[in-house]
Parts: sequence; structure tokens; C-alpha cells
Amino acid sequence: MHFKLVFLALFTIIIANAQENDITESLYETYDKYRETSLDKRRTKYHELQPLIDTFRKNPKFTVQAVGQSIEGRKLSLISIGSGKTDVFLWSQMHGDEPTATQAIFDILNFLDSEDFKVEKQAILKSCTLHFLPMLNPDGAEVFQRRNRLGVDINRDALRLQSPESRALKRVRDSLDADFGFNLHDQSTYYNAERTEKPATISYLAPAYNYEKEINDVRANAMKVIVFMNGILQKYAPGQVGRYNDDFEPRAFGDNIQKWGTSTILIESGGYQEDVEKQEIRKLNYVSILSAIYTIANGSYNDIPLGDYEKIPENDRKLFDLKIENATYPLLDNDYVIDIGMNRLEVDKEDHTDFWYSSRILDQGDLSTYYGYETFDASGYTIVPGKVYPETLKSVEVLGRLKIESLLKSGHTYIRVENIPKDMLDSPFPIHIIGQKYVVPEFNIEVGINPTFLLEKNGKIEYAVINGFLVNVNKSAAGFGNAMIYR
Repeated sequence: MHFKLVFLALFTIIIANAQENDITESLYETYDKYRETSLDKRRTKYHELQPLIDTFRKNPKFTVQAVGQSIEGRKLSLISIGSGKTDVFLWSQMHGDEPTATQAIFDILNFLDSEDFKVEKQAILKSCTLHFLPMLNPDGAEVFQRRNRLGVDINRDALRLQSPESRALKRVRDSLDADFGFNLHDQSTYYNAERTEKPATISYLAPAYNYEKEINDVRANAMKVIVFMNGILQKYAPGQVGRYNDDFEPRAFGDNIQKWGTSTILIESGGYQEDVEKQEIRKLNYVSILSAIYTIANGSYNDIPLGDYEKIPENDRKLFDLKIENATYPLLDNDYVIDIGMNRLEVDKEDHTDFWYSSRILDQGDLSTYYGYETFDASGYTIVPGKVYPETLKSVEVLGRLKIESLLKSGHTYIRVENIPKDMLDSPFPIHIIGQKYVVPEFNIEVGINPTFLLEKNGKIEYAVINGFLVNVNKSAAGFGNAMIYR
């Protein structure tokens, strides 16, 4: 009899896992059908969400209620669906410049509103009631900044509750007394999975609720769901999942919501190769969150070994946008071999709907323990400074008619232009535009400066680094971001 019971239990687990794998694969394959196409840029604004929320308000499947407002008076909405006893609460964008999961929430809502996956959705919505609070910090989102209008980090306001957004989050959590909570964020794209070159595309955390980092049933349940989600993501982003630092932060909402009895799962969206607007990462959020909700609904997470949580590699911060290795750098009549790590920093345009890059050298020397989204082995190449093109052009339009790669081949990385439009913030060409009176600083490779130099081999310039972008001077500079304008 004992053998039969064990066999039956194992058989049940195998069947449940097979069903979850099936739904996960189907969710990934059919994602485009539910993707909210009106949201496709990270700098999503409050007004873009309102027509979508209004649509769900008119839909009898959903309940939409105002649960507060921001300092500047923007309404905070809670969208709910389901009739189950297990309350699952998901909130996003408490930091205004962390929008990836906000977009994924509307993809999930579209999925829940569809006529597809009826069996799976029935299982979810009979077992769970789902509550979504998208864009908790709409004032910060308006100017694409982390903090709210008061200048407060909402995620450090769980004790004093100084901000109306913080009070709304606390009030909703308490009114629901949610069983599970998903705290949805973005993290730096420069995090990598520990001791690997792979970015931490998604990082998870079951936050600690005390300094001792004890594990009770509430936190353990969050850990088990995280292990499940990690298994899902390994299919689509192998090796690109990290585990966020779990040091207890007594002011943080995630840590306190865990302490208040809600099994809390932090999801941090990081970087992914050639995914500047994080649309592939958004898809991974969609798949992993829906899969997690499914395992919560059927309870299969209970059988997941808790010890597997610690096997997820920790976050590390060892990534650069561009890493140049083994380049020869002449300095004071001596040659030195160095690595250079550089990052492309985003500068918002005035309306905060778009940006341009202003890059910096972050480190140099022996960077053998660091990695790059793009890495170039410059063995045999010598770093040489760029020159100013000898002719002054009348306009940017004239520059557009020149073959920029030829200018780079001849060693020119700067070009003077008489009439630079006042509203022009960056150069779309792989060469810096400078004003008539601008004096180019003396060349040096040092931390903090804009990375602009040439790479020469056997007396010929083969590559240029312009504003932190590597350009092959023998090819078209396709995919180049931007160079600088120095007036």
C-alpha cells in the first residue's frame, strides 16, 4: 500500500509538471497574440495606460477601482479578476524608470481577457483572485526617474509612509491580505549572472523579513515559486537568471510585505543582447509570471525542493557595453597593454520620450574578470588619437553627404560644422560634430572621459571607437547609436 501511495504521488507530480511545461511553451509561442502593441517603448507614460485601463473597466470580467493618487494627482488603479480564495497581488513601476513589467501586465491582462487557454484560465481564476496595480509611480514615469515627485524612493518608504503612493500600496496590501505578492522592477543592465559573461536578464529574490534572514513558511513559498520560474526561464534565456542580494532592508516594501505575511517575489528585469527597449525581457516576464500564477493555482510549487533556491547564481556587476581587450596604449614613449571597459549612458530628451547616448570609460587596466555585451580582442592593435577634419562644413546636411567611413580611415573623429541646429542634441553619424570655436581636449585614456579613439594595425586604421561604439571602418556603420555634439 505504501508503495502504491508513493507511486501515485510521484505520478501526480509528473503529470502536473508536464502540464506546466506544456502551458509554458504555449505561452511563449503564442505571446504575440496578446502583446499590447500600443506599449513598445520603455518611456511609457501614464496617459498611454488610461485607455487600456478604461477598456478593462468596461469589461464585466474585470473589476477596476481607484485606490489612491500620486502627489501630482494621477490616479492609481487596481485591476482585479478571478473568484478564488488565493489572492495574488502584482504591483509594478514603483520606480518611474522601471517599466518593463508594467507592459507585461497589460499583455497578461489581454491573455486573461481572451477566449484561449480556457482550461488553464479556469483553473487559475477558480483558485485565485488576481490583482494588478500597474505604474505605482506615475509622476516618476512622466520624467523617467526612479523617485517620485517628492524626491522619495517609494521602495524605502514602507515605514514612514510619507508619500501617497506608499500609503496606497500599504492600504491595498492590507485590504487584500494577499497570499502572494509580485514586486516588479527593472535592474541595471550591467548585472551578470555570477562568474559568467551572461547578463542577469531576470533576477529573483524572496526578500528577507529580518536581519537573520530566517526562512518561515511565507518566505519559503516565495522561494519555491522562484525556483519554478527559474526552471521556466532556463529554456528561453539559459544561464541568464540571477539571484538578487537578500540583505534585509527594514524600510523596503518587499521586505516588509514578506514580514506582513504575503509570500513576496521580487522580479528584476535586467539586460538582454540587442534589446534596448527590453521587449524580449517583457516577453520573459509575461511567460514566467503567468506560469508562476498557474503553479500557485494548482499548488504544485509545494513539491519543489527549497534547496534549489540557493543554486540560482547570485547577481554580479561585471558587464560593460563594450570591452576592448589587450590594446596597446603608447604613453610617454612606452607601450602598455590594457583593457578598457565602457558604458553607454542614456541622456533623456526634454520630453522624456526618447534619449541619446553619452558614453564613458568606466574602468581600464586588467579587466580579465569582467565581460562585455560586445568584446573586441585588440591584440596587435595600437590605440591612436583621432584628428579634426581640416575643412569646416556649412551644415549638417553637407556632412550627411560625405562617406564617414573614409573620414575615419584617414584618422578623423571630429568635424567642424558652421550651422549646428540648436535643437540637435547628438550626431547621428559615427563622427563627433564640433562647433567652430570648440577645442578638442588633449588625448588621453582615463576613467570618466568619453571613449573616442582609433585602433591601428600595421600602420592602417581598421577600427574606431566613437562615443563607446565600435566601428569597423571598412564596413558601413549599421546599428551605430550616436556620436556627440560639442559646441
